[in-house]
Amino acid sequence: MKKIFKVLGYLVLGVLFICVALFTYVSFAWNKSYDAPFPSVSVSTDSTVLARGQYLIYGPAHCATCHIAPEDYDAMSAGELVPLAGGNEIVIPPGIFRPRNLTPDVETGIGSLTNEEVARVMRFGVGHDGRVLFPFMPFENMTEEDLNAIISFLRSRPPVSKKIEASDYTFLGKAVLAFGMIKPTTPGATPKKALKQEATAVYGEYLANSVANCAGCHSPRDLKSGEFLGPKFSGGLVFEEKNAFFTTPNLTPDPETGLLATWNEESFVTRLKSGLVHEGTPMPWSSFAMMDEVDMRAIYRYLNSLPPTKNLIEKTVVMKE
Repeated sequence: MKKIFKVLGYLVLGVLFICVALFTYVSFAWNKSYDAPFPSVSVSTDSTVLARGQYLIYGPAHCATCHIAPEDYDAMSAGELVPLAGGNEIVIPPGIFRPRNLTPDVETGIGSLTNEEVARVMRFGVGHDGRVLFPFMPFENMTEEDLNAIISFLRSRPPVSKKIEASDYTFLGKAVLAFGMIKPTTPGATPKKALKQEATAVYGEYLANSVANCAGCHSPRDLKSGEFLGPKFSGGLVFEEKNAFFTTPNLTPDPETGLLATWNEESFVTRLKSGLVHEGTPMPWSSFAMMDEVDMRAIYRYLNSLPPTKNLIEKTVVMKE
């Protein structure tokens, strides 16, 4: 019996040692820095470039969905150019993420950052301090023209002094960073200089993957690391919000389980234009409702060209009791 207790004691001490070692490593290693290139940027004051940047930010790229305060959503949905001064919080298992002030204020916004530092965040997911960011902005394959347009528009806006507190990582979030589960993003190929805006599957592929991030939510993923766990656009990602559970639908053209089996192109466009239906939804309906109809049709045609994937989503919205 004494021998058993002795063995158990060693096991407990071993487990405690491992826990302490793990905690110590994560505490010191999570805040690591990475090297990443600084993309060249061509900032412009041309009205066409600024209009494109404004359209992307408040429309398909939906930057405004995250980088404004919740109390400003209604004004944004009504078409007001609400300053991207931050104030929102994204609460997921790795932590509480607070999108920063994107106005050109020197003390609290991006006014102290170079254009290249801002571009590196968008292209490689690495901040000005070298720390890797969680993959909320999958813009690594955005065209040079669109990246320049977004930065140009941000630089053209009035500065707003509004300090945003740093994001708070949970131990899980720090562990994900410490063990390199989140790394700088890398463009799949040299980003294109520009793409013609037209209602084609080619342009729709660009919008759905590199601008609107449809794949990011409408695919099975690990919410801790962001890793894709199954076919893209097949749905099934569950978001728990205050009032309901939202499950993203299957956007592939599977005749039995795909959303496109019941929606033709006109109904798809009509749905996007109609905007918000369920309060608390993680889908940025207000931004997508502002999209040009050409872009809506391009996305539909791309989704309809995908390989069908069987993945039945019984209910996309389940209200909490």
